[in-house]
Amino acid sequence: MRTNKSVHLYIFIIGLLFCIVTGCKNYKATVLQSNTAMPKTFTGDMDTTTIASLQLKQFFTDSCLLHLIDTAVTANPDIQSALQRVEMAGANLQGSRSWLMPAIDFNATAGLEKYGDYTMNGVGNYDTNLSPNINGKQRIPDPTPDYFVGFRSSWEIDLWGKFHNQKEAAFTRFLASRSAYKLAVTSLTAQVATLYYQLLALDNERQIIEQNITLQKNALEIIKIQKLGGRATELAVQQFEAQLARTQSLRYGAAQQITETENQLNFLTGKFTGTVKRDSSIHTLQLPGVLKAGVPVQLLVNRPDIRQAELELTAMNADINAARKAFLPSLNISPYVGYNAFKTALLFNSGSLGYGLLGGITAPIFNRKKLKADYARTMAEGKQALYNYQKVILNGFMEVSNSIKGIENYNNYYRFKQQEVKSLKNAVDVAGDLFLVGRANYLEIITAQRSVLDAELELANTKKNIFLNTINLYRATGGGWQ
Repeated sequence: MRTNKSVHLYIFIIGLLFCIVTGCKNYKATVLQSNTAMPKTFTGDMDTTTIASLQLKQFFTDSCLLHLIDTAVTANPDIQSALQRVEMAGANLQGSRSWLMPAIDFNATAGLEKYGDYTMNGVGNYDTNLSPNINGKQRIPDPTPDYFVGFRSSWEIDLWGKFHNQKEAAFTRFLASRSAYKLAVTSLTAQVATLYYQLLALDNERQIIEQNITLQKNALEIIKIQKLGGRATELAVQQFEAQLARTQSLRYGAAQQITETENQLNFLTGKFTGTVKRDSSIHTLQLPGVLKAGVPVQLLVNRPDIRQAELELTAMNADINAARKAFLPSLNISPYVGYNAFKTALLFNSGSLGYGLLGGITAPIFNRKKLKADYARTMAEGKQALYNYQKVILNGFMEVSNSIKGIENYNNYYRFKQQEVKSLKNAVDVAGDLFLVGRANYLEIITAQRSVLDAELELANTKKNIFLNTINLYRATGGGWQ
């Protein structure tokens, strides 16, 4: 009869293990990886020289701008937050290392229990107290106290590498947080430089406006004198005054933009107010000698956002492996050692020293739905990380391509705009001379003056766009965090 019970027990255990192993086969090892093939070149040039290799001091030669960038990196709240995220990821990594080691706790407990007369403990304690084999110290009081002082431990053995996968995920996310910090520095550097060049362009616009105000005031005085001499009408005077008022209004628009740009720079550098120091003119600034993007595959190493997305994908693969291994049985060991007694006077007696060891294998049966849900959620998060990685690569390629063509097109635009401004300035001089001798009317002068103002402002804006595209190329190729 006992033999049959043993056989049934063995069959039950084998069947249980078979169900567990069979269930785990449904969740085979999965690795999510991108199959996006990078183009070989951006513009057909295979030269690997890239602007991203330049240090900040090599790329930006303006000392005022470099000071602003240094201040921003030190004081900007977003950068400080990014640093704290690195600290948090480092703390998570430190915590993940403890998962592989046993947990040991000092334990001091006290309890009291009154056993019923018709229980195993109640009957057993009653008989034990009547035994002639025990002394007075060993008699069990009723109710029965229970005191323990010692150490207890619990340790889940990492049979399948689940905790190693979780540790790998934590380490990879720590690296990803460092890439996120580099990305924050890169973005901040580009923001500060962009606003600084916008500020220089606005200074240039204000100077152009002031020069044109002086020019138009002189023209207005001339037309007023000619009106007194009967050579011009009140209509001409009103037209010149209207044009002067229009140009003077542009002065205040530029002043407001300068104020807002300075406030933005103060915000990025962690200040409330202050005039932004700038010594250079946008027309005297020099572009870096290297304006090449290299080859697309370099983006995978140089761009912090691509590196961060790649590391996040690696971490999710480790999470998926850990979620899959949660279906497998786990081995737990729980040893203890300490003093245990039912009288405080006997607690630290040598005879009260005790120790024990409990080991067991546990496997999920009725909570498999929760594990399946966790696995499905982790897989979905992993696929999301994969699609984000692909998106970041595509976005990086697009940004570099746009910046390369932007530099080229705006340089050509600037060259022709310079010719236009030169011709329009000559037209203003010619129109003035012809007007004085009566061979041109006042409308031709007004048109020429308005055209040269608009062209000069557009020329300044084009110069700014050249620098902004250069900054974007530097950022897009992965520069700015070194």
